[in-house]
Amino acid sequence: MARQAKRKKNPTLIPWRLYVVVGFVFLLLGSLIARAAYIQIIEPERLRQESDMRTLRTTSNQVQRGLITDRNGEMMAVSVPVRAVWADPKHAHDKDAFSDMRRWQALADVLHEPVDKLVNKVQRDPKRRFVYLKRQVTPAVADYIQKLKIGGIYLKSESRRYYPGGEISAQLIGITNIDDVGIEGIENTYNTWLTGTPSKQKVRKSRDGKVVERLDIVQEGESSNDIVLSIDQRIQQLAYRELKRATEMYQATSGSVVVLDVHTGEVLAMVNTPSYNPNSRQNLQSHRMRNRALTDTFEPGSTVKPFVVAAALEAGTVQRDELIPTSPGWMRIGGRQVRDSSNNGDMSLSRILVRSSNVGISKIALSMPVQQLLGTYQSMGLGNYSGINLTGESAGLIQDRRRWSDFERATLSFGYGFTATPLQIARMYATLGSGGMLYPVSIMKLKHQPEGQQVIAPEVANDVMRMLVGVTEAGGTARKAHIEGYPVAGKTGTSRKAVAGGYGDDYVALFAGVAPVHNPKLAISVVINEPKGDKYYGGDVAGPAFANIMSGALQMLNVEPISKREAINLAAAPRSAE
Repeated sequence: MARQAKRKKNPTLIPWRLYVVVGFVFLLLGSLIARAAYIQIIEPERLRQESDMRTLRTTSNQVQRGLITDRNGEMMAVSVPVRAVWADPKHAHDKDAFSDMRRWQALADVLHEPVDKLVNKVQRDPKRRFVYLKRQVTPAVADYIQKLKIGGIYLKSESRRYYPGGEISAQLIGITNIDDVGIEGIENTYNTWLTGTPSKQKVRKSRDGKVVERLDIVQEGESSNDIVLSIDQRIQQLAYRELKRATEMYQATSGSVVVLDVHTGEVLAMVNTPSYNPNSRQNLQSHRMRNRALTDTFEPGSTVKPFVVAAALEAGTVQRDELIPTSPGWMRIGGRQVRDSSNNGDMSLSRILVRSSNVGISKIALSMPVQQLLGTYQSMGLGNYSGINLTGESAGLIQDRRRWSDFERATLSFGYGFTATPLQIARMYATLGSGGMLYPVSIMKLKHQPEGQQVIAPEVANDVMRMLVGVTEAGGTARKAHIEGYPVAGKTGTSRKAVAGGYGDDYVALFAGVAPVHNPKLAISVVINEPKGDKYYGGDVAGPAFANIMSGALQMLNVEPISKREAINLAAAPRSAE
């Protein structure tokens, strides 16, 4: 009995339980195999796509805008690193970022924004994923914001344009907008050249945002390009200082100065007043941003008289030693009067220029066909673009018509009836200094001598240059433009400003010239618009600024003053029969 009871205690195998367990294991294994087959064979692309959506990202590198430098490597425009502050409203709400408003108050204070306005930007739409709070903040401000640790507030790298020259070169260089796109000046004209293209790369990122694998190049980037200007920043600063002094002294509306290299056509300085600070964008005024040396036109007055003489010499209607009768100091042409300030009697060509005789120059102009005079003006660049290739350049206006009255022909000879820019006047005098060779104007530093066009015979250009020396000497109209040691071939100009129905009481005062006469290097035009007070003549208003700019620039370029022997040779050369 005991043995029988003991046997009953041994476990007995229950077959159906074993079958259930084994069946369940095989079912689980089969489902795993089926799922793996489904994932690997039937629908791998969809799942792979879902994985890629979580981990694949396209990143791009930041490309800095190209530098703008002067001919000597001095920085005129450079990009500096800044940060943009942006918010992810969804993250801000998810992280309960508004629980501590003291942090938001600190953020508003450092961004100089009302805290209510700042918070409203983020709270307004909780589903938004991006909104700018402030662009172009300094690295120091960005570091402070980072330490605030506000949920949903992030920083993004960007760049800001900085102009070391400030107002000195503002209209020439121009500015960029907040997205680093050029909108004025050289920044606008050469925007594509200065702007690089970022390269884009596909990467795989982990959950914490770190790159774990670099997969492919989506887009090859292009580096930005630098620009080297023909400008000499030293001469630019000098020209701006003297122009600003002149416009303030005579309470002028505006002014412009252009300095050209006689032998290449390169612009060494181009300045305007009033100017503005391109590093401070508050209260920008459009009239201060205009590059008046290119865009503004005016009647050039007596500054064109030397080219009337050149046209007549080339046409053969006058001889260089000829005397022109101007008594009694006025003449009637077609019912109108042309008058000089005094009766100068018989005048040589040189004396006509030195004394700026309207009667004498009118007789010279009337001695030749009007097309000869207009053709000379046009061949010197008037009525045409200079080749500088900057946005907004004006070509000026020279009328082309069949019939001209004698009085109109006379007024053409002393600078009325057509318009020109300060750049065009400087280019005309540069052509005179280069022996009659007209070069295209360049704002870029040139590597090679440009190809010019001979528009005036060299001997004629040389004769006219020597005739003009007396303008800045005793008895001339621009004694204040005299430069000791550097003989100047220049000419004053004073023109009334046209108004509806005639001419008003405002003037434009000009002086343009080349120096040194024995070895021409620079041509400069100075234009002072609407000077106030008793002094408004070109010799009084623009002449001193010309002298200071020219003498300083020649010394900066290490141009030697005239030697005693050269001075004697220049004085001995017959300027004209007196």
